[in-house]
Amino acid sequence: MLREVLHSKIHMATVTGAKPHYVGSITIDAGLLDACGMRVNDKVLISNCRNGARLETYIFRGEPGSGTIELNGAAAHLVEEGDKVIIMHFALMDDAEYAGNRPTVLIMNDDNTVADTMRYEAHP
Repeated sequence: MLREVLHSKIHMATVTGAKPHYVGSITIDAGLLDACGMRVNDKVLISNCRNGARLETYIFRGEPGSGTIELNGAAAHLVEEGDKVIIMHFALMDDAEYAGNRPTVLIMNDDNTVADTMRYEAHP
């Protein structure tokens, strides 16, 4: 059986832009994608810490080092520039894959640089 489990997370990133008339997605700094293992076109769940909104979308690649966290399309109506968001990426895993899964979590500074990196341990 496959289960959907956490693969990686960007915790408390600051929204740098919201473009409702742009093609839908979230644009994330490519350096952050590399640091946590997320990829372009991966599906993510985003939680807005200001208003509780949750949405699903897919990833666009932002300029490395730019600190970009930008919601596009319909999702842009659920955030404002400056909001704090949690970006969660999930993967389908069987029990053997789950046993070796240690999700990478980036803890963010206000300027979208990485304050700390941690990993969650799987439990049997």
